[in-house]
Order: sequence, then C-alpha cells, then structure tokens
Amino acid sequence: MPKLTIDGREVEVEAGTSILQAAEVLGIEIPRFCYHERLAVAGNCRMCMVEVANSPKPVASCAMPVSEGMVVRTDTPVVAKARRGALEFLLINHPLDCPICDQGGECDLQDETMAYGCDRGRYGEGKRAVKEKDFGPLVKTTMTRCIHCTRCVRFIKEIAGVPELGATGRGENMEVGTYVEKVLSSELSGNIIDLCPVGALTSKPYAFTARSWELKKTESIDVLDAVGAAIRIDSRGNQVMRVLPRVNDDVNEEWLSDKSRFACDALTRQRLDRPYVRRDGKLVEASWADAFAAIARRLQGVPGTRIAGIAGDLADAESMVVLKDLFGRLGSPHLDGRQDGARLSGPRCSYVFNSGIAGIEDADALLLIGTNPRKEAPVLNARIRKRWRRGGFPIAAVGPEADLTYRYDHLGDDPALLTAIAEGRHPFAEVLKTARKPMLVIGQGALARSDGAILLGLARRIAEATGMVTADWNGFNVLHLAAARVAALDLGLVPGADGRDVAGILEGAAGGAIEVVYLLGADEIDMSRLGNAFVIYQGHHGDAGAHRADVILPGAAYTEKSATYVNTEGRVQHTQMAVFPPGEAREDWKILRALAEALGHRPAYDTLAEVRKRLAEVSPVFGRVQAQLPPVWVPFGEEGAPDAARLSSPVDNFYMTDPISRASRTMAACTAAFAGDAQERTGTHG
Repeated sequence: MPKLTIDGREVEVEAGTSILQAAEVLGIEIPRFCYHERLAVAGNCRMCMVEVANSPKPVASCAMPVSEGMVVRTDTPVVAKARRGALEFLLINHPLDCPICDQGGECDLQDETMAYGCDRGRYGEGKRAVKEKDFGPLVKTTMTRCIHCTRCVRFIKEIAGVPELGATGRGENMEVGTYVEKVLSSELSGNIIDLCPVGALTSKPYAFTARSWELKKTESIDVLDAVGAAIRIDSRGNQVMRVLPRVNDDVNEEWLSDKSRFACDALTRQRLDRPYVRRDGKLVEASWADAFAAIARRLQGVPGTRIAGIAGDLADAESMVVLKDLFGRLGSPHLDGRQDGARLSGPRCSYVFNSGIAGIEDADALLLIGTNPRKEAPVLNARIRKRWRRGGFPIAAVGPEADLTYRYDHLGDDPALLTAIAEGRHPFAEVLKTARKPMLVIGQGALARSDGAILLGLARRIAEATGMVTADWNGFNVLHLAAARVAALDLGLVPGADGRDVAGILEGAAGGAIEVVYLLGADEIDMSRLGNAFVIYQGHHGDAGAHRADVILPGAAYTEKSATYVNTEGRVQHTQMAVFPPGEAREDWKILRALAEALGHRPAYDTLAEVRKRLAEVSPVFGRVQAQLPPVWVPFGEEGAPDAARLSSPVDNFYMTDPISRASRTMAACTAAFAGDAQERTGTHG
C-alpha cells in the first residue's frame, strides 16, 4: 500500500486511491462539485486542485491516484488561486438566484463561494440563458444555473440504469438534458436532486414551500416498501414538508425511491382524524368512548371462533403484538398478517433476505423468481445493477419479462422451469453450481399464489442443490413488498389451530361464519367479500377499508409515531415521531390497548418500553435493533408440481401500492405521466 504525505501528515492507503480520498482519510476537506464517491470520476469542475511536489502545475485531486512517496499540499497560495479561478469561471454564467432558489442554505456553490469567491466579477458580457427542460412531475429544472458537473448524467446512467440524460453541444452551447424531450422514467430520479451541487435540479412538489433552516429534522425509516431505507423527515410545525435519504451502507447506501421521497404530500390528505360509527347506513363522527362502546356491544356474546383479524402492509410491530394478545384473550384463532395471501409461515430462514441487501455485492450468480425488483424495490434493484456492472455476475429470471436496467437471461414465466433447475436439468443450474456464492430472490409474485408453498419448496431445493447455503453464505432470499410482513411472521400473526387465513376469513365473512372482522390498516383485500360482517377499521387514511367499515378508529402514519418495523432482510428498525397525529388520531398500539381495556381484557403493558419488552418476549429478534441475525437453515416449503399459471409481478403501478401513495397528488401525477407503462420496455444497458 502506497504511503504519501498530505499537508505534512503521513497516510497509508490502498493502491488506486485518489488524492482526494486519501485526504478524507486524514480529515482534510478538499472542495469539489463534480466528484461523488459513488459515481465515476469526471474531473469537470477543477475545484479540487492541489499542489503535488515536482508537478509543474496544480492537479485535480479527484482524478489523480496516489503513489509511493507523493507529497501533496492542499493549502498553498497556488492552490487557493487555482480554486478561485475555477470558481470564477463557474460563476460567469450563474444567475443571482439565491433569494429565490430552493437550494439556498444547502447549496455547495454557495458554500464554496463564501470560501473562495470574489465580491465582484470581471466579465461584462451578458450571462447565457438555457431553456428549461421537462423532466416530469418530480424534478424541477432551472438549467441556467447548471455548472455541467454531470453528476445527474452519471447517476442516471450508472446507478439508475436508465441512460436518458446527457450533454449536448460544446463550450458555451453545452446543455444537460434528455436527448429527446421526455420525462425521466427512472423510479430513482429524485436522487439527482440531492446530487446536484447547485440549484439546477430541485424538487418540483417542494418548490417554494419552505427554507431548510425552518425545518425540524427527524431521523427515521421508510415503510412504503420492505427495504426499510434510512430517511430524514423534514417538518415545519405539524406538517411533513419533505423526506430525504440518509446514508446506510447496509441497506440503501444513500439512495431513495421516488415513491418514498415524494408521497409525503399524502400525509395531510384524506386523513382519518376522528372516530366514526356507522348509524343508519352512514358513518357519523363519534367519540372514542362511543366507538369502543359500539365495538363492545357488537362483540357481546360473539364467540372467538366468529371473530377474525387482518393486519395490513403498513402495520407496526407494536400494534400487531397488542392485536395478537387481544385476539388470544378473545379466543380467536383467525388472525393473519399476510394480506396478499403469501404462503409463508415456516422458519425465519424461509421468509427473509438471508444474504442481506449489502450481500448482493458478494454474490457471483443470481436467479430471480416471480419478481420485478425494479418496481418492487428500486433501491435493492440498484444494488443488483451495481454488482452486475462489476462483471462476472450472470443473472437469469423465471417470471415476468421487464427492463430491469441490467442484462439478464429471461428463461420464461413457466413455473415448471423451477423444477428443471432444482433437478439439474436446466443449463442455468450448472451456472449456479459453479458459482462461489450463488443466490436467488423469490418474490411475492410466486409466493402469493395458491401453489406458493410448492414454489417456495422448489426454491429451497434449488438453493440446496446448487450450493447456495454453506457455513458462511446463505443465498436464499425472499423479497417482500410490505414493511409489516416480516414482523408479522416473526410475531406469529398466522392462523392458529383451526384458524382461517385471509382467504378463509373472506370466505367465512361472505358465508356468515365470521361475524366480526378487525382490519388493522388492511386495505388491499376484496372488501366486497366481507358480506354482512361487522368491520372495525383502524388506520390513518380513508382508503378501501375505511369505506367498508362500521367503526373507524383513526391511527397514526409512520411519520407520527415511534414504532418498530422489520425490513425484508430481517433487520429490526425504529421510526421516530416527527409530527403529531392529526385531530383525535392516536398511535396504533395505544388504540388497541385502550380497546382491550374497554372489552375487559386489560393488558399488562402501559408504555412503549413495556410493549417493546413484550415484543422481545414473543420473538427475541426484536431485542437486537439494526442487527441482521443469520437464521438457522431448516427444511420448509411443500413438495409437488406447481400450477401451470404463468409467474408475474404483483406490482402493476409502482407509484400507487398503499393507502399513503394512493392519496398522493404527486403519485397521481406520476401515474398519469407514465400511463402506458413506459418503464416496461426491454433494452440493452451498459
């Protein structure tokens, strides 16, 4: 490893490290605009100039690799003059937009101008103007401010895998935009807003609504998919103004999907902010006492075998464990947390992403089964693309054919292909066997079918037959869609002895065998099949469940409560309350605890800490926050031949998959912009 000296301090770094990266190891900050540690080096802006001994002129530290004995100075008069010159050049055409620019207060150009800028310009010519581009409903462009750092171009091509941005023209006529006028079709397009070091790309929904210094910042977790990305919630008063990603290299690196970033406008729309009780066929406002009394009256004399409950996709672990305890006291075995009917209920190794999201980078072969990760988990899909770009990573898919942003072999959508791979009769079986760390990802498109348990068993057989499970590697992975799903399975929210699953509950309600159904944020089921059952809906948005309910109990959204979620890889994470629930809405576990007391079943916990202690009692994994625990490998799944029905992805519209995104105006605009499903075209990506 080469050893060099920077500003009189010696440091030893790996070969191939740039001077800029070596300086960061020492805590020396070098200004930059075009450089980003997760993107290819461009060397455009020239702000990172440093002086290297025996070099005739300053060099760009982002593009210069270190060498043995190199002596670097970052604070000489020559360096300062070079940086001032580069900044002056960048500001030639930059407009004086700071008072009206949404990037104000978070602008790299502002910060560096304070350090290296001049109080006057030497150029008398008029500034150039650039026509604005239409990137769609999410990204607002003011391209006159663009300094041609090309971060957005590199991100869209390298990370997102949708090469729709580029630079046309040369010199003063150079412009960054789409080659053909169109909206950006990437599900990760909002990340170019964070990457832009000036105000050329800003958030269109957030435009002119708040200044960064007005906002309270709360670190939390995203729950609009099962990845569990680290986010920061920025709020003003009691309103969430925007959601931004946080760095978490194990989960989302520093990226965030567009749905998770922009659907926050729905947190003030179509909200349930007070209890409702249906009287004479109409829902009318009621007090909490009246709502609980109506439930108690209806449950009076109803045996537990005629009561059922379904937990939805956004339910937190605290509310689910309280619901489980309540149903245990009521004597009901009909409780299910698998709203989509996924055939998952076995050991933990059968329903988590065992290799971990970061483990994708260690794999050397991949089989996708019944999933379209680009729509189901865009951030995870970007990780697959990142590994694919390094090479030596054959990918095959059994399921829907789609543009996944990387090359793969589409083997077909016939489930019988899995039997052939498991028995070693398919050529890709040999590819998996010869790989050092092969992996597979099975999605809900396979598991939510009637033969899901058989397909799960086939996936296990493939994993065992191809050497995916060893002492130091487990390549068997389940990709979930719902943030609540893994926690529900960890807590055992599956039917008990003689209990009904979701399909059985709906059948029982339609036939009269189930009299009362409790929906804990469950909106993705067929409400028309609930028949004449008495429906209690607890949730935060007026979605399908609320329209069908006989009693509505207003809960809190994920930004309004401190709650526990478990992501698809089995990582226990906590959200933090950023704002208070609206009106009379309350945190979900508190509602269920109060209801249990009103029904004469007072729980043994009164505080959040006590509920979390109860979580750890039910499943020890809840006592290990942020840890990814390797589960023990034991047999699971069922034997048999799968149905002939073709494998598909359950996500048709990425932008509307839950009550929050369905209430979002921004997501509605995205749905309209991408009508015709322009994302689903096949192509070649580099």
